[in-house]
Amino acid sequence: MSKSWRTPLKGQKFIASYSGGKDSTLALYAALQTGEALGLIIMLEEQGLRSRSHAMPLDIIYAQAQSIGLPIFTASANWQDYEAEFLKLLGKAQEMGAQALVTGDLDLPEHECWHEKVAMHAGLELYMPLWQRPHLEVVQEFIRHGFRTIVTTVNLTLGMTADDLGQVLSLDYIQALQRRGIDPCGEGGEFHTTVLDGPLFKKPIAVRQGEILYHDDYAFLTLELEP
Repeated sequence: MSKSWRTPLKGQKFIASYSGGKDSTLALYAALQTGEALGLIIMLEEQGLRSRSHAMPLDIIYAQAQSIGLPIFTASANWQDYEAEFLKLLGKAQEMGAQALVTGDLDLPEHECWHEKVAMHAGLELYMPLWQRPHLEVVQEFIRHGFRTIVTTVNLTLGMTADDLGQVLSLDYIQALQRRGIDPCGEGGEFHTTVLDGPLFKKPIAVRQGEILYHDDYAFLTLELEP
């Protein structure tokens, strides 16, 4: 099964798991070259105010989806209910004609892969175009396609600092991160990003950078949509 995870979709309809960050955006872009998107799955925290993966506020999430031109499939869940709620969304997408689930994961294990399990349960194929690709190659491709993203979450124990928040992901910045011993894709949990523009977007997401919040080992840059 794993050898097919990067096989192009060949016109299939798909649902994409979407965080609003660089990897899920690049995976969506790749999937759209050979498939047809039905929508974006975005899981929310229990209160339904922010995304579960990157803690992005709803208005930013909906602005991204609107600019991309795809509907959102969403559910609120804690970690105990996450799988059940995710499966409900996959079932809904499958009923609408989805044939595959697309994700932006790079380093998932070949065996006992959670995404493979839930996709099979829902009767969907799994397409992960970034899976096992070199991290530097992935982020360079993302930048060279013309996507614009900024760093919005950093882990302060993994070499990142609050000064990294708001930085635009550029080739120069990626080189600087590597010199600091930081994975260029942040796959060690060093950072998360929010994509604001690129070839998928009908118009840029105009945001105003707000205050920096701290929680445990993390610092977060708050974003507000420009009126």
